[in-house]
This record gives sequence, C-alpha cells and structure tokens, in this order.
Amino acid sequence: MRGAALTTIIALTIVIMPSLALAFGTLSVAGQNREHEFITRLALQNAGLGPETMDEIAGKDGRFGAVGAPDSPDRGLLTKPYAHCDGADHLDIPGYPQTADQAYAILASCRSFIMRSLSRAVEAAGRIADQSGRVDTREIPSLVPCSYNGKSGRAKCDVLAQLGLAFHASQDFYSHTNWTDRALNAPIGPLNPPGLGNSGRAPWLDPRGRAGPVPGLISGCFEGKPERANCLYADLKDRVRHRVLNKDEGTISLSSGRASRGTTIRGAANDNFSRAVDAAIADTRDKWAWFNGQVVTKYGSVRGEAILCAIRNDDENACR
Repeated sequence: MRGAALTTIIALTIVIMPSLALAFGTLSVAGQNREHEFITRLALQNAGLGPETMDEIAGKDGRFGAVGAPDSPDRGLLTKPYAHCDGADHLDIPGYPQTADQAYAILASCRSFIMRSLSRAVEAAGRIADQSGRVDTREIPSLVPCSYNGKSGRAKCDVLAQLGLAFHASQDFYSHTNWTDRALNAPIGPLNPPGLGNSGRAPWLDPRGRAGPVPGLISGCFEGKPERANCLYADLKDRVRHRVLNKDEGTISLSSGRASRGTTIRGAANDNFSRAVDAAIADTRDKWAWFNGQVVTKYGSVRGEAILCAIRNDDENACR
C-alpha cells in the first residue's frame, strides 16, 4: 500500500481502534509499538528471508504487512474473535455467564482458524513451481507489492497472506490468554484471573498434534467499548475483561530480542509481557518450520525446495 491509500488506512485505524479490542500492535499508535512486526522479525531473523520478503510478511514503517493484516480496517477481521483469540472468558464461580465448555469452543475456533490458514498457505505454495522445480515468475511479486485485503492474487502473496493470518492469531493467543501469565499479587477474581504460568509455546497450538481442552485456559471478554459496561452479568458483576488480561503493549528490541516490562495492567506485572513475547516468538518460528516441512512433504524435495527458495528470495529469477 502506498501514498494516499496508506495514509487513509492508518487514519481509519487510529479512529477505529478505540472502539475495538487491541492486540499486540501493528502500528506505532494508541500506545502500541509494532509488536506484531517485531515478534515476526525476531522469529524469522534466521530463516533466510530477503529484506523485501521480510518487509512483506512483517510489515515496515506503518505498512501492515501480512502479519498485521487482521488489524487493518480493510481486511474485515478486526472484530472477529477467532482471528485474535478473544472472548473465551470463564471463571469457576457460581452463575458465571459463560461455561468452561463455551469458553473452550471459542478458543478452539481460533485454533481452527490458525490451522486452516497454515494449510491454505501450503496449498497456495503449490502454484509457485512445477514438478521439475521451475518457478513461475508470474506468481512472484516484483515491482508491485502484495495486497493483504483478503483477495487472492499471486501465489507468493497468497502464501504470505495465509501465514500472516496464522502468525497474527497465534501471537495474539499469548497476549490475550493466561497461558504464560502469572496473576497479580491480589485476590483472584474477575479483575485478577488465575494465570497458568507456562513458559514457551503452547503444545495446544502445535499443528502436528491434536488438541483438547486445557483446564483453566481463558482469554478476556470483549463485546465493544466501554468494556466495563459490556462485560457485566447479573447484578452488575464483572466478567474477566480483555482490559485486565491482555499483554498487548510494550517495547521489543530487535537488537537484543528482549521485551520491556509492558504497559498494560497484566503485562506490567511479573514479566508477563516479556513472557508472552518470548512464547509468541518461539511459536511463530515453529509454525514457519512446520510450513517448510509440509511444503517439502507435499510437493517433494525438488519442487518443494524450489517453492521455498522462491518464497524466501526477493529476486523472482533467483530460483528458476
């Protein structure tokens, strides 16, 4: 996206964001610091991507890129819980309006979205090279960059788009759920839900295995702003809100790979922001490795390696 179109999208995002549940950031606005971009760059820094391809998938200088597309107003996914692992709130207290099974079903829809996106990336990759390993340069972006607006285009763009959807939702899983969290030093309840305190990526999100319910795994309620008014139930009791559970905001250093203390309620406590960032980096790196393995498995070594070469490389002629 270039020039006036980019300016318009950024302006729309700034206007719309206050009414939406924020996730790890895509732009440097509204307290966000391009967290999705930096997580993706750190995860893939040793993947051999050309600088232009890295910019395509991670975004750069206010451009959403593939991983930021779900936060772009023109993509249509800003308010979809399954694209951000939102809305799976539950507490084991009498009368809570969402059961553990209902909460898990919402999280499971996010996992299904991630796995479907990964599978579609593998399918789209097959259009890049033929059986002999000859790359179709028409399927590789050159002068015109990819557009991550939900419409199918050149094969490499479609691959990056689907990987971006999977990476974004997976990264948001660590920001929006209590997988890596440690609760605050306060009574446990809707304003301080339990944390599971895990380190590293979640086996529940591993595309190599099957998933079942994880006891105690939740994300926050978000049903529009103000959250305090929209996430109440009988007798004005609080649900577990996105605002009290998210770890969306903080700074991440590309040079050291380290994350700051975090600036949200939950992220500022107990290294919760950095724990979420570390897990998101590890998960993104693992999903990239899974994708590479699946391409070779599905298309064979000759064709598969040609496909992967074309995906990694900026020059459309380098892998012919």
